[in-house]
Amino acid sequence: MAKVIMTCGKICSGKTTYAEKMRKELSAVILSVDEIMLAIFDSDAGDKHDEYVARIKNYLFNKSTILIETGINVILDWGLWTKEERRYAREFYKSRNIECEIHFINISDEEWKRRINMRNSLVISGKTSAYFVDEGLAEKVNALFEMPDRNEVDVWVSQ
Repeated sequence: MAKVIMTCGKICSGKTTYAEKMRKELSAVILSVDEIMLAIFDSDAGDKHDEYVARIKNYLFNKSTILIETGINVILDWGLWTKEERRYAREFYKSRNIECEIHFINISDEEWKRRINMRNSLVISGKTSAYFVDEGLAEKVNALFEMPDRNEVDVWVSQ
């Protein structure tokens, strides 16, 4: 039976790199909110950004069930930043008898800052299509992110 792997971690923690590794190991499909947001809006979603993200997550939760029913493993590549979001995601799949796991990508604050700087350099040089993480966005992530408890997470990945 196919299953869902959900990545959890801050922006620039290595979730997408980890998702790509798991995609190859599990012959899975990655569903990414950022990929859709950047493809459709680039960085121009403005004040509607959070609303669009919520709509896309809802769409991807529902799309993932179709893929699972077809026998395709799914990796959700977004942060699951809050306990409520992690609880909702787990219950969404459990209520549909779909096996799911939360994989938390844990990094130190120093490594997080290093990765933000590295990503920003790649964005500025046009070598990657990703969000530029300015000080305001980094502060927003820190304010919103709720560190998971060990009992919320199935796989704890230290970077």
